[in-house]
Amino acid sequence: MNTITRGADGITIKSPRELNLMREAGKVVAEAKAAVRNAVQPGATSREMDALAEEVIRGRGAIPSFKGYKPTSSKPFPATICFSFNEEIVHGIPGDRKMREGDIVSIDFGAIVDGFHGDSAFTMGVGKISEKANLLIKVTKKSLDEGIKKAIPGTRLTNISHAVQKYAEGKGFSVVREYVGHGIGRALHEEPQVPNYGKPGLGPLLRPGMALAIEPMLNVGTWRTKGLGDGWTIVTADGELSAHFEHTIAITENGPEILT
Repeated sequence: MNTITRGADGITIKSPRELNLMREAGKVVAEAKAAVRNAVQPGATSREMDALAEEVIRGRGAIPSFKGYKPTSSKPFPATICFSFNEEIVHGIPGDRKMREGDIVSIDFGAIVDGFHGDSAFTMGVGKISEKANLLIKVTKKSLDEGIKKAIPGTRLTNISHAVQKYAEGKGFSVVREYVGHGIGRALHEEPQVPNYGKPGLGPLLRPGMALAIEPMLNVGTWRTKGLGDGWTIVTADGELSAHFEHTIAITENGPEILT
């Protein structure tokens, strides 16, 4: 039986063996991301992308993290990936909707290897997209990079949050408040929560062995959101575009290590 090292703040510290399993899960997620990215095109459906991702994940002997996932008071998520169109921020359910030229799509992936999760997301354009959409995607990706840079042992968690917000808002985009990043390991969602906004220098001390899923969600208009009737899909309150990028990282003595 493995002993779980957990701090007073409820944050689990992963052993070298556990981090190696998370690296393996991250590799599976990265492969699934690459396969789906190459398959995105006008006329293809999100259900087809879901089937492709599941084929890659199970083909590597891993288990999809999201399929059947059931948070408190929610019905189980029915698919392997979350696939969100345009104004959909997160948790879109794959279906028969076809991608069209000019859409942007946000795709979230998770995989389990020997009990440990990897979690990652990206947004991309379908064919030629507007300048506004292209800028949103670039800034969201860069805001993730800025946050990861601050994942340094001995510093505070909200240094990550502040870096994301400062960069995103400096480029004219809003940062979603209601949905945040999280710790990750044996569970898909662990302590601590990782907001994408806030003052620096607050929150838990970052320590080697922590694993975090950092995931900025940026909107063209308001940061406010609303849920759709399917119980999962979250959209922008004003119908404007949204983008989402995520990596699972480990905090190491030498700084952040991207696992996905």
